[in-house]
Amino acid sequence: MRWRKLGNVFCAAGEHPWMLTHAANPVVEWRHGDVFRIYFSARDAQRRAHIGYVDIDLNAPQIILSLSDTPVIAPGETGLFDDSGTSMGCLVHHNGKRHLYYLGWNLGVTVPWRNSIGLAVSEGADSPFVKVSRAPIIDRSETDPFSISYPWVLIDGDRWRMWYGSNLSWGTGTRQEEMSHLFKYAESDDGHTWRRDGAIALPFKDETEYAMSKPTVVRDADLYRMWYSYRGNAYRIGYAESPDGVSWTRRDELAGIGPSESGWDVDTVCYPCVFDHGGERFMLYNGSRYGDTGFGLAVLEK
Repeated sequence: MRWRKLGNVFCAAGEHPWMLTHAANPVVEWRHGDVFRIYFSARDAQRRAHIGYVDIDLNAPQIILSLSDTPVIAPGETGLFDDSGTSMGCLVHHNGKRHLYYLGWNLGVTVPWRNSIGLAVSEGADSPFVKVSRAPIIDRSETDPFSISYPWVLIDGDRWRMWYGSNLSWGTGTRQEEMSHLFKYAESDDGHTWRRDGAIALPFKDETEYAMSKPTVVRDADLYRMWYSYRGNAYRIGYAESPDGVSWTRRDELAGIGPSESGWDVDTVCYPCVFDHGGERFMLYNGSRYGDTGFGLAVLEK
């Protein structure tokens, strides 16, 4: 497996007060023909994430066809689980509705943050997304007592399946490198109420790793395939395979993409989103500084 990079696509540069910097956590939605909407997380002057989008044609991805004027999802009011930011998680289409799962940021005192997963639903292709609740749909619990991160949701038969991040520990809470953050798994009958057993979906490779983030899962005929971010010193994109979506084997050597020798993704690649179109497999991903340099596009070589 080897990905051919097609270049940087978009990076926020002050287009709106809520879109001053970053284009992190890109997630794709097919619109028509070869045109796709790419949702991403931008930041305002207070560094709070807001979800926006650009529309692109895969035949000329650097040409922005349209850009959102207002946030798709914005931070909640003071004191709510998402008052410090809303970051893009994933998008699921079901029965004519669109389900947007997002990460709500809530800054902490003894630890840097306490995050939860929220849900917004759109009634149709051009209808706005509306938060289903001021509360998260997945919050801290005995199963996930510390903090939660980015979900990926896949409808598989009559099951809604989610892979998401969960802190096992903060350490002292003073250094990010002390935390232990891995992927877990959940199931649902309706996409709103989720069952969690706390089982770890993917282990660390060695003692140098301390975090995994932003899984993207594709089901092929013979395998479930997951791409994700993992880090020791800096984020890299990893790859894993599973026969059932529950038991995973890491095969990071097959990920097929890494930092470039120069440019916007020179030291980091992270936050992948993999999708198929026109007989090709594509990957959106971020480069340096957690999306501060924007997102790019790559295509899987055959």
